Amino acid sequence: MSKYTDDEIRNMPKITLKIAGEYLGISPMAVGIGMRNNLLPIGFAVHNEERDRGWSESWSYQIVPERMIAYKYGRISEIHVQNIEKNLNTIIEQFESMKKDLLFILSENEE
Repeated sequence: MSKYTDDEIRNMPKITLKIAGEYLGISPMAVGIGMRNNLLPIGFAVHNEERDRGWSESWSYQIVPERMIAYKYGRISEIHVQNIEKNLNTIIEQFESMKKDLLFILSENEE
């Protein structure tokens, strides 16, 4: 049985690798490696290159509670996550295009 309930996970302000590991029943190291290699679709791993010291790497992790809960119960896969992210990218691109068009129209009206 998990150390944390789903509601406790949802209400946490920050989920650490340790908490995620305890919730999923794997080691914190496995969580980090899985996220860094895009094998564990529960959030985002960001490499902070400017904080590298040459012999060690610095990573930040943002674990999304609902993604982790869905993953635990087998309701999310990497393919599903990729489709969500692709759709979000399309929406962002369309928004950027509309914003450029609006700026162009506004600049034309000022002349």
